[in-house]
Amino acid sequence: MPEYLGYIGGVLTTCCYVPQIIRVFRMKSAREISLLFTLMLLVGVVVWLSYGILLSLGPVILWNAIALVIIAVLLYAKLKYGR
Repeated sequence: MPEYLGYIGGVLTTCCYVPQIIRVFRMKSAREISLLFTLMLLVGVVVWLSYGILLSLGPVILWNAIALVIIAVLLYAKLKYGR
């Protein structure tokens, strides 16, 4: 049961960035997104992913690996459309 909670929490917190990314690409503007926020989030996700790998925690590994890709796309959008 606790592992299911990890998967449910992971899908919700990871996928919450998708609407923001869609909005940025549609509007071609990322001025409202902080570069510092995005970089800190990316580093935090890398740390959580490392933690999950070290402890072999499936939900932590899965959702942080997916989040890493999503946040990398957000960073790309910020760098491309942030001006």
